[in-house]
Amino acid sequence: MSADLVFMLEEPSMKAFLDSLLPRVLPSSTTFTLIAHEGKSDLESSLPRKLKAWRKPDAKFVVVRDQDAADCKVVKARLLEIAEATGHVGTVVRIACRELEAWILGDLEAVATAFGKPQVAFLASKEKYRNPDRLGSPSDELRKLLGSYTKIAGARTAGAHIDVDRNCSRSFQVFVAAVRRLASA
Repeated sequence: MSADLVFMLEEPSMKAFLDSLLPRVLPSSTTFTLIAHEGKSDLESSLPRKLKAWRKPDAKFVVVRDQDAADCKVVKARLLEIAEATGHVGTVVRIACRELEAWILGDLEAVATAFGKPQVAFLASKEKYRNPDRLGSPSDELRKLLGSYTKIAGARTAGAHIDVDRNCSRSFQVFVAAVRRLASA
């Protein structure tokens, strides 16, 4: 049995990250489509139209958005309401706590390998990095650790090295579990 998953994403950096991560997470029989938007407003305004227009009846949808400073429960509820209003009751919504870069910081060993900065791996034992979902600005943290970090290229590079089982970001683990459940349903 194969699944067809469609990911509606807030931004191109999430697409770059998932392009390299999902083939290692999903069964080979699962096909997926990644649709990047140009921010939260673009995602929320185009979501109803895209869900209504989707022509593959068995497709399963996953909406992924950064929390930023918003209340994640409110954001998730709003996105679920949008999806349900189009008839897509089974849509899964996942929120990256603060931002995608918290998911990347969840595996500092991968960051060290991906960016050629072996000293970064040793920071994983520091209290500050044990729960990257709590960091105020994960993208700023990555810039500090690496000297420079660009969202799309950095997400693509890191995504290729992230170890799903080693990643300590809770919101990342919740995302992976939901995607695996959808793929096997």
